[in-house]
Amino acid sequence: MGSSLWGIGKFHRMSPKTKKYLKVLAILVTVLAEGLLLLQGCAFFGGNVSGDRLDRVMASTHQENGTFRNTVPQRAAASGNYWNYIVEQFSGDQVRVPPAAIPVTTVDPEILTSTPAAGLRAIWLGHATVYLELDGKRVLIDPILSDYAAPIDWFGPKRFHPSPIALEDLPRIDAVLISHDHYDHLDMKTVQHLAKTGSRFFVPLGIGAHLDAWDVPADQIVELDWWQNARLPGLEIVSTPARHYSGRELFDYKETLWSSWTVIGADHRIFYSGDTGYSDHFKNIGEKYGPFDLAVIKIGAYGPGNSWIDIHMDPEHAVQSFVDVRGKRMLPVHWATFNMAFHDWQEPVIRAVRAAKELNIDLVTPRVGEIVTSGVPFHSENWWADIN
Repeated sequence: MGSSLWGIGKFHRMSPKTKKYLKVLAILVTVLAEGLLLLQGCAFFGGNVSGDRLDRVMASTHQENGTFRNTVPQRAAASGNYWNYIVEQFSGDQVRVPPAAIPVTTVDPEILTSTPAAGLRAIWLGHATVYLELDGKRVLIDPILSDYAAPIDWFGPKRFHPSPIALEDLPRIDAVLISHDHYDHLDMKTVQHLAKTGSRFFVPLGIGAHLDAWDVPADQIVELDWWQNARLPGLEIVSTPARHYSGRELFDYKETLWSSWTVIGADHRIFYSGDTGYSDHFKNIGEKYGPFDLAVIKIGAYGPGNSWIDIHMDPEHAVQSFVDVRGKRMLPVHWATFNMAFHDWQEPVIRAVRAAKELNIDLVTPRVGEIVTSGVPFHSENWWADIN
C-alpha cells in the first residue's frame, strides 16, 4: 500500500480527539499561509537578495540557478513522513518541555566589561548562542536573546529559560557569527542592538540582504562563501561548509547560504558546526584547520526520518563530527532552550554524554551561563537529571 493510502488508513484509526486536533490544524495552517502572504515585505522576514549581492550568489560554485545546495544531498522525505510529523505533533508522548525550571547561572556584566581574556573562555547563553573570549577578542555565535524564535512574539517556540545576561548588558562584540537565516539563529532584535554597538557581522552569502533590511551599516557586514576567509586584528574567520538549508518566508527556500565557522586566534582556535547533518565536510575541515581547542557542536532537534537527520544530525553523529574536526573539548549546544523537535527535551545531552564516554572525549555540560575556560578542568554535572 502506498504511503499516502497508509496515511488515510491511519487517519481513520485515530481517536476522535486526534482527528479534531488535525482538522483544527488544517484550518490554522490555511489561515497562517494566507497571513504570511499578506505579511510579505515585513521587516522581520529580512530582505531580498538582489543587485551586486545576487551577482556574488550566482558566481558561487555552491548554487544552481540561484538556489544553494549541499555537497551531500539531503534524502527526500517520503510523502507519508509529513503526515507522520503532523500526527506526532499532536499525539506524541515525548516530554518536549522541561517539567520544572532549568537552572541558569546569571552572568555578571562586570566580568565581561573588563579586558577580554587572553586565552579562551566560553559561556553558553542557551540554544546555539555562545559568547566567546578568544585571545583578547569577543565573539558571539548565532545570538538570539529574544523570548521567541519566531517572526512575531507569541508565534513559534518560546524560551524555556531566560538569558543569563540581558542583551543591553553585553559588552561590545568584535565579531558576530551567523550560521544561517532561520529564526532560532538570526534574530532581528538582537542583530539590531548589536549593530548599534559597532559589532561586525560575519555571515554566509546572501544573508547580508537581511541585515541591510534591518539598517545594519554596510561596513559592518562581511559575507563569505564556503572556504572564504576574512580578518580582524588578531582573528581569522573562515566560512566552512555545513549540510543544512535556509529560508525565512514562503518563497526564499535556499536563497541564502548556510555554514559552519572556523575562528583562528593568535594562540587558540574554535569550530562551530552550525545547524547541519553529518557528512565528510567535518573531516575536510579538520584536515585543513584542526585541531580545535573548542568545538561547539549542535546535538538537538533531530529526526524522525532520514531526511531530517540529514540536515539535523543526531547526538552520536555530533560526537563523531567532533572527532572528525579534531577537537580537544566539545561544547554541546542547540538543546534545552526551545521545543523544536520530536524528542524528550533532555534526550540529546543524555545520548551525547553516553557517546562521548565511549570514545573518551572531553565533553563539557555547563549550565546555561556557566563559564568554560580552555586548559582548565571543568566539572560537568548531569544537572538535567534533577529537573522533574
